[in-house]
Amino acid sequence: MRRRLALLLLGVSLAGPAVAADYAPLPGGRFASVLPADGKTAPAVLRPFRLRTEPVTNAEFLAFVQRQPQWRRDRVPSVFTDGRYLAQWAAPDRLGPAALPRQPVTQVSWFAAQAYCESEHARLPTWYEWEYAAAADATRADARGDPAWRERVLAWYARPSSDALPSVGGKPDVHGVRDLNGLVWEWVEDFNAMMTSADSREQDGADKLKFCGAGAISMEQKENYATLMRVAMLSSLKATDTTANLGFRCARPE
Repeated sequence: MRRRLALLLLGVSLAGPAVAADYAPLPGGRFASVLPADGKTAPAVLRPFRLRTEPVTNAEFLAFVQRQPQWRRDRVPSVFTDGRYLAQWAAPDRLGPAALPRQPVTQVSWFAAQAYCESEHARLPTWYEWEYAAAADATRADARGDPAWRERVLAWYARPSSDALPSVGGKPDVHGVRDLNGLVWEWVEDFNAMMTSADSREQDGADKLKFCGAGAISMEQKENYATLMRVAMLSSLKATDTTANLGFRCARPE
């Protein structure tokens, strides 16, 4: 509903994609998420889908705002983003030295990310789709059981947030998707519905498990700390929020 409202109010044109982006097919299936589908132990079930092989870059988002200038930082209504939206760009229609063309675009709100994906006849991935894709490495669809894989993913969180972002284009995983881990946080479509809980009758009538600190009690795979940090971070956001390390990519149904 929020996405449709934003698109209607801003008159988003869906006449054609901003760029000819690559989307890799992922087979879907049953997946043991850190957020069980029933709040207890049930696996998620995913339909086959396609995922953008790289995060959206500054150059791609610049082409988008040139095509749809209602998403320029000097024109977008404040109801759809905060005051830091695209603040790293030199001007509303110019990148500059702090926003290189092949770096992932950041400082974008959920509304702006969703509108961009609509321009590619796509949408933001769901959390289950993102988590499923991000579990892969170069040879395995699910590498989460490998302690070395978990350590490599977790090492990214030790990088100072003030460091300049690398360019997109890391090594592809087994699906042909790049940069899911180790580059930026990424928006998901259902970010505000991620903190799950058990049956409310088991909580003395309180929604204790819907808050980040207590929410970890109901999560599975507590050794997969990096993924749990993603859940905590995303579930703390509002749709208008932007940060210097939060970007996005898009998904499509198969």
